[in-house]
Amino acid sequence: MPVSLHEDGALVSLSGVARVVSLPGRAPLQILAGVDLTVYPGDHVSIVGRSGSGKSTLLNILGLLDVPSAGEMVFGTEPVERMSERRRAAARGASVGFIFQQFNLLAERTALENVMTPLLYARGRQFWQREQLAGAMLERVGLGKRLQDRPARLSGGEQQRVAIARALVRSPRLILADEPTGALDIATGASVMALLAEVAAESGAALVTITHDPKVAALASRHYLLQDGVLEPGRQAAA
Repeated sequence: MPVSLHEDGALVSLSGVARVVSLPGRAPLQILAGVDLTVYPGDHVSIVGRSGSGKSTLLNILGLLDVPSAGEMVFGTEPVERMSERRRAAARGASVGFIFQQFNLLAERTALENVMTPLLYARGRQFWQREQLAGAMLERVGLGKRLQDRPARLSGGEQQRVAIARALVRSPRLILADEPTGALDIATGASVMALLAEVAAESGAALVTITHDPKVAALASRHYLLQDGVLEPGRQAAA
C-alpha cells in the first residue's frame, strides 16, 4: 500500500537526524549531524553539497535504504524506528522511486524489461499489467520506439530516460534523484530535468534532487546546502 500522509500533510519528516558509522580501529565517523527536513507532496527540493558532504547518505535515509543513528524520522504516519526491515522494504517499493547517476540498468535486459522490473514486486493490476504499464511509461519519456533495445544501443540521455521511466512506473509518492545529470552533457541534462519535473508535477509526487550542480538545484522551489553533515535551509551555493 502507498504511504499515508502525516496529519500535517507531510510525506516524510526528519528531526535532528544523525548518521554515525563505526570504523574498525578508528573513532566513529559522523556523516550527518542534526538534520531537519520536511518534504510534502508536490515539493521540488534540491540539496547541494560537495563530494563527501553526506548527500548520498541523506538520500538513502529518505528512501528507507538506511536508518538514522539518532533523531526522529517519520515516513508518512510511521516512525521509521518502529518499522521492521520488511516494512521499510515494502514502503520503499510502493512509494519511493530512485534515479541514480550511473543509471544502474540491467545490461542484458531490454528497455521494456528494465522498466518492468519494479512491477515484478507489485500486486494486483500493476503486476498483471506490468508490460503495458512499462510500455506506456517509456512512451511518456519519448522512448516508445526503443522498447526492445538493450542499454548498450541507447545513448546516455536515452539510458537516463529509461532510468526515469523505471523510477516512475509504480507512481511513487517520493522521487529521489542522485546526481541525475552528472553523466550527461548540458543540453541532455537540462532536458532530463525538465522531463522529470514535469512528470513529478503531473502526478503530485515530491521530487528531491541531490546534486553538486547549482544550475540543477536552481530548478527546485526549495533549496538546501549540505556541508560537513549539516543541512542549512534556504540557501544555494556553488559546490
